Amino acid sequence: MSSYGLQIKTMFHFSPLPLNDAFLVTLPAFNDDRGSFIKVFQHSIFAHEGIDFRLQESYFSLSAKDVIRGMHFQLPPHDHAKVVYCPSGAILDVMVDLRSDSDTYGRYYATTLSADNHLAYYIPKGFAHGFKSLSEGAMTCYLVSSEHSREHDTGIRYDSFGFDWECYAPVLSERDLSFSRLEDFSSPFLR
Repeated sequence: MSSYGLQIKTMFHFSPLPLNDAFLVTLPAFNDDRGSFIKVFQHSIFAHEGIDFRLQESYFSLSAKDVIRGMHFQLPPHDHAKVVYCPSGAILDVMVDLRSDSDTYGRYYATTLSADNHLAYYIPKGFAHGFKSLSEGAMTCYLVSSEHSREHDTGIRYDSFGFDWECYAPVLSERDLSFSRLEDFSSPFLR
């Protein structure tokens, strides 16, 4: 603890995931008697880890408990990498490798991102992404490397790649339910 009462919990820490080129990122958290301050992104630190992420757009969603959003991505040439984190509440965050030449093609990874654990994902281009809200009003924030393009924005069905969402009455949009199944998706993505 410093003379100002500031306690640094951690610095950026990048843990490679079992899916090629994806990372779980522990975000630096600074806490004192006023609350906390969380650093989400610093280009030079990501670049030092071999991640060339260029922020082009940012947005967030608020979700009721048991809402599932996904599995989303944008098609080339508007495909993008993402940094995803949850500053309020908790989500079960899921990604799927859609790069047809990747040896982890079709595999998924899931973990809880929350306000308490200060974890984020770095999701490369060519991945589908989605989440289930574990709490009322969970906020999910996205930093993305390309701007939204409606005609390139699509997804695969949330229930088509073998993941058990452990949710008996999920709340989904009609759009998300209309997506193709993974086995019917012809991937344009390469590693």
